[in-house]
Amino acid sequence: MASHPFSAAQAEDAGAYLAAQIAAHEFDYTAAARYYERLISEENPTPELIEAAMISEVGRGALPEALTIAQRLAAAEPENKIASLLLVAEPVREGDFAGALAQLDGKPEAWLMGDNLMRGWLQAGLGQMSEAVKSFDAAGEEAGFESFAAYHKALALAMVGDFEGADAVLSSEAGQSVLTSRRGVLTHVQVLSQLERNPDAIALIDKVFGRSTDAEISGLRTALEVGEALDFTLVNDAREGVAELYYSFGTALVGEMPQGFSLIFTRIASWLRPDLSDAALVTAGLLESIGQHDLAIAAFAEVQPESPAFASAEIGRADAMVAAGRSEAAIEVLENLTRTKGEQAGVWIALGDALRREDRFAESADAYDKAIDILGAPQPDDWFVWYARAISQERSDQWDKAEPGFRKALELNPGQPSVLNYLGYSYVEKQQNLDEALTMIEQAVAARPDAGYIVDSLGWALYRLGRYEEAVVHMERAVELEAVDAVVNDHLGDVYWAVGRKREAEFQWKRALSFGPNDDLDMDRVRRKLELGLDKVLESEGAPPLRAE
Repeated sequence: MASHPFSAAQAEDAGAYLAAQIAAHEFDYTAAARYYERLISEENPTPELIEAAMISEVGRGALPEALTIAQRLAAAEPENKIASLLLVAEPVREGDFAGALAQLDGKPEAWLMGDNLMRGWLQAGLGQMSEAVKSFDAAGEEAGFESFAAYHKALALAMVGDFEGADAVLSSEAGQSVLTSRRGVLTHVQVLSQLERNPDAIALIDKVFGRSTDAEISGLRTALEVGEALDFTLVNDAREGVAELYYSFGTALVGEMPQGFSLIFTRIASWLRPDLSDAALVTAGLLESIGQHDLAIAAFAEVQPESPAFASAEIGRADAMVAAGRSEAAIEVLENLTRTKGEQAGVWIALGDALRREDRFAESADAYDKAIDILGAPQPDDWFVWYARAISQERSDQWDKAEPGFRKALELNPGQPSVLNYLGYSYVEKQQNLDEALTMIEQAVAARPDAGYIVDSLGWALYRLGRYEEAVVHMERAVELEAVDAVVNDHLGDVYWAVGRKREAEFQWKRALSFGPNDDLDMDRVRRKLELGLDKVLESEGAPPLRAE
């Protein structure tokens, strides 16, 4: 008998390796870490395996485990750049800036990016501010690092109380680019307030954020209006400065590099500074974008109730729960949030959206009522909440309230195609204002000619008006755009029947059934049309017969 070419242990290792590779490819960091842990426990694992294990641990948020692996990786591959990110951060976390600087300078070829920026913060941690400023200035001379250098130099100066110096940096040409980021704006706002320039701080908030429903921004603006001097809280010490640097790199790399790369930086930022809520939010967003909803939920949960970002984090956590198939738990999270942050319109909007997605329309309309009351005098940006409430009211048989709501949404955002389409379609279904309805839907199609559901509305409106031949071309186009939509296929079947193309109508109705079930389509009615024909179904319903063309 021929011997098996692999031992049982080898076959098991091969299976673990394949499973690890698949899990890593799918960004399933938890599973990948489990498989890689086993693989690197074997004798003489390759540096590539050790690095993959380390990245998986970072991805799932297990930084202590990742650090242990990074130390092992650095021994096997001293110039590994990802390991160096952890090995410099670890002494910073312990307050050992000299040790971190020795790590950075001892292996300059191993540092991934921005070594002068890191050096500046480590020197600041050692109390060497003059040297730190020189390092930040050196970073500013490097192509691509100008705005990074301006931001971090300003933070370091503000940290030690040199607010005039920080303002000068932020007001420079390089510093102006800092104002494209939220934290950059908050830095300058706090610096201006410390310089007793609250009106300038308010003007900056209004210029960048406008009429914001963001609780933190509106709270800062209120404090500034009453003359309060804002404390400088963006960075309180050099450890937090290093955390900010990792966070800056992580956010800058979003969209420029694979999500997993940005995740390494934002995870380390949170490890260094657990109360850096923005890092937790970016981490959670990255995890959501790669389908890791449970890890995203955990990342959102890291934001504590005392943080100004808590409401945003809870809304994000609820969204991640919905994506993970836990809609009822998401609604519970949002209902709890209304009890602690009920003064924020965005909280009620989020609850309304969640309830509306679950077809709990009367409840969602009530939630939107609360939001609209809090928002006060309607502004153009409020159009969506008026639109969403009108949908909920229409779907809960409150047409008398829904119709003026749709009109208000159009008043706030004239020509908005989704609103035009929904209101126009509703009029068609109710056989009201048919000429205006057709005009509305035509305007919506002109604005969004490739939106299948809007093109469907136009075809259906023409059908309901008895203009069957005109309806055909639009319904056929709608099916091209929404090929697997049950309602659109059903509509095309009705239109075909109306123009005498009965075999094609039956084909479309069968397609509609194949794409069901659908909450917006009565499948039993579709079956009756196949059995009896559309004319008999309309007659049995007491509906007007098809018009003779």
